[in-house]
Amino acid sequence: MSTQIPITAQMVKELREKTGAPWMDCKIALTEANGDMAGAETVLRKRGLASAQKRAGRATLEGVVGSYVHAGGKIGVLVEINCETDFVARTDEFQLLAHDLAMHVAAADPRFLRKEEVTPEILEKEKEIYRAQALASGKPEKVVERIVEGKMEKFYEEVCFLEQHFVKDPGQTVGQVVATYIGKLGENITVRRFVRFKMGESTDRASNPA
Repeated sequence: MSTQIPITAQMVKELREKTGAPWMDCKIALTEANGDMAGAETVLRKRGLASAQKRAGRATLEGVVGSYVHAGGKIGVLVEINCETDFVARTDEFQLLAHDLAMHVAAADPRFLRKEEVTPEILEKEKEIYRAQALASGKPEKVVERIVEGKMEKFYEEVCFLEQHFVKDPGQTVGQVVATYIGKLGENITVRRFVRFKMGESTDRASNPA
């Protein structure tokens, strides 16, 4: 039987600073993870995802437009992020999330908001390319489709905002970061659309509203 590691106030403080989760939630997570900081982060992340699933059907009619202008003024981003109440929309945590998501768009340059927005034409074109590559490398037909599926998941991670790895924490996708904030703030949160401007471009990429 393993010995339970005492959970100190300093450990709780460290986890709270890393995750932004409430003090008691951090203490409980550390207790469940027997003092392991990485394990406690995983506990909090899973709870955030579970909380997000419970609140997914709630209407999000409030929110803010977050903005970010990259150093030098060559790239600018606007992101509309919605929540359930104006009270949450005005909190520092929600405002920070909006800013960080706009910063992510500036750095990662997503083409779509979510998987469902990728057009059938683009999907089929990508699949044809991956299928041809697999066949050309000598892979047998029976494994080609599995290879194509894996490549498509990677494609989504590269071009879809919510599937991309968050620039401030590559261990999480943007969607997982949003889910974590749903758990912290206690309201459903949705990203509705974004637009990214770059000096010299003739057209600007913008996501469609959900």
